[in-house]
Amino acid sequence: MKRFNRFFPFLLIFFFLFLGVYLYNVGISRIETLTYYEFKTLLKEGQVDRIIIKKNEITGKFREGAQETLHNIRGTPVKLPQYFKVYKAEDPELIKLLESKNINFEVKPDGTFWINLLSWVLPVLLLIFFWIFLFRRFVSPESGIMSVGKSRAKIYVENEINVTFNDVAGVDEAVEELKEIIEFLKNPLKFVALGAKIPKGVLLVGPPGTGKTLLARAIAGEAGVPFISISGSSFVEMFVGVGAARVRDLFSQAEKMAPCIIFIDEIDAVGRVRGLSPAGGTEEREHTLTQLLTEMDGFDPKKGVIIIAATNRPEILDPALLRPGRFDRVVVVDRPDLKGREAILRLHTRNIKLAPNVDLKVIAARTPGMVGADLANIVNEAALLAARKGKQAVEMEDFEEAIDRVIAGLARKSRYLSPEEKRRIAYHEAGHAIVASVLTPKEKVHRVSIIPRGIAALGYTLQLPEEERYLLTKEELLAKISVLFGGRVAEELVFNEVSTGAQNDLEKATEIARAMVMDYGMSETLGPQTFRKRESLFLDIPFKERELVSEETARLIDQEIAKILKNCYDKAKGIIKERKDKLERLVESLLQKEVLEGEELEKILYEK
Repeated sequence: MKRFNRFFPFLLIFFFLFLGVYLYNVGISRIETLTYYEFKTLLKEGQVDRIIIKKNEITGKFREGAQETLHNIRGTPVKLPQYFKVYKAEDPELIKLLESKNINFEVKPDGTFWINLLSWVLPVLLLIFFWIFLFRRFVSPESGIMSVGKSRAKIYVENEINVTFNDVAGVDEAVEELKEIIEFLKNPLKFVALGAKIPKGVLLVGPPGTGKTLLARAIAGEAGVPFISISGSSFVEMFVGVGAARVRDLFSQAEKMAPCIIFIDEIDAVGRVRGLSPAGGTEEREHTLTQLLTEMDGFDPKKGVIIIAATNRPEILDPALLRPGRFDRVVVVDRPDLKGREAILRLHTRNIKLAPNVDLKVIAARTPGMVGADLANIVNEAALLAARKGKQAVEMEDFEEAIDRVIAGLARKSRYLSPEEKRRIAYHEAGHAIVASVLTPKEKVHRVSIIPRGIAALGYTLQLPEEERYLLTKEELLAKISVLFGGRVAEELVFNEVSTGAQNDLEKATEIARAMVMDYGMSETLGPQTFRKRESLFLDIPFKERELVSEETARLIDQEIAKILKNCYDKAKGIIKERKDKLERLVESLLQKEVLEGEELEKILYEK
């Protein structure tokens, strides 16, 4: 809106200039220019009216018979407008002729000198002013063509950064690693006096949403220094040399503001491995990366400028970026563990009014693998649900519903399911729950639902691990496959046929079995070896997986995968056959209540 207000006067001037030219042309097209002979002929025949006589020009209005008279004079048909003009000649008989024909006429002076001058000069001045305006916009240092090489970085001064380590949780190891950077920014002479060299660059590596950008802002906030933030994609342009120019401008700004922090988010957009492009030739991105490497080499570490970059794809970065002297410190910002998730939840619920029944430890246990952004979304969703229901505080059931929304999608209670489909879904989910209760005692079944959610989920079974797990044994992987088959097995035993509802389960089960054989060396026939290699035809394309096996080995791999899947399927079938009564009880409860959890679910599944 501000930009529109700034340009409005110029647009108004341009509009009136255009309107004036248009009206002038329209006026000219509505006036017929006559020869003096034609004018005298029409005058003698009484075909003109309301004459205005000026020094050099006569104007007037046609009467009805003028068109026929002009046709006879010119010999061609004419279509006359309403008015005419004729250049005046020295004719002393003109006034007498007008008086004899009783034609109304008046004599007017020509326009003054200033009016004539203004009529010529004003359009020229407006045109000159318009072209000056365009030229200034074209060469503007902020938005014109001359600004192409300027950095697009956002600069935050000290008093604009209100984020500290108190606003960061769940990444304690990363915080400890970065405290040394803060000490250097606060007191660089302490390190310089001992001859120590602080790392020039710090690379934050971790999955999306783990808080890499927040961590970089917290460093600037703790150190009390300016923070220059830019995205890696902001360097890349269609014009050759623009990216390199922006890198030079970025480091030039940083030198003037030292001590400060340069933060480059998603550096993989500009820092990929250099090599041949699939399209052939050298890319503009490579020039930008080369300039970035050069600037980092030429940077004086004593000036107190720290470069922090973030990426979730470190495997595709150019090795030259990661060598000592550039990004020589790599800090992993990983997914938080159970305690970390609880700390993040406490951080995000500081300003949320919680009910007494809310247990953040249980919520943290229900969200394994989630990152800080996911947990913040859950807290916000729970608060919105509570407000929608008119509650005075956010209760535990609101958090449960928010977690279900994030994991499985929005509940679609309006979706109509026939009684037969609903019963089949209930048997499917009950099959998962019964096999899980037997084979995975460390991951108890927390909730079973047959309410459709999201796009394709018609129901779900939720398990909660008792503790964080980073390794899985062969037996545990086989148990996971059997649990995935539980739903299809229950359908087959009850209805004597299977449905399409197990598609996603089959995909996951097959992938686990394939990984056991090809990646983990868990096949007795093939032995402890792997059969997949990550590689790429082009160096700057993300890695792909390729199987390095002969035809005979590929046949054995397929046999082993099929063997694992069949054994797990048979195991799930045996478990459900032995517990048919539990299956029926669980299905009847699900059909009545649609969602089972807590003591009621445990009573059916775990009581002997």
